[in-house]
Amino acid sequence: MAKRLNNESTIGAVLQQIIQVNKLQPGMDQIDVKEAWENLMGNGVKTYTRNVVLKGSTLYVELGSAVLREELSHGKSKIVKMINEELGREVVKDVVLR
Repeated sequence: MAKRLNNESTIGAVLQQIIQVNKLQPGMDQIDVKEAWENLMGNGVKTYTRNVVLKGSTLYVELGSAVLREELSHGKSKIVKMINEELGREVVKDVVLR
């Protein structure tokens, strides 16, 4: 049973408790990672990005350009680090570019 919050709780604390009690964190991570990808990669990469999916701790990115996929494959560890820094916690451990 979740602990009851008093009337002076912040909205953020109440929302965080709802997310924890209803086990919504994986879905929230999916949304956060997709937004972080779009913010960090910029319009050039976003144009060629077809799909971004987080499964577990692996980020799968479908790209429409083989050249871009090859270029980004050289910086996978940097991409992981940038996304995790953007989110403020370690969500992504690996990136698979398709």
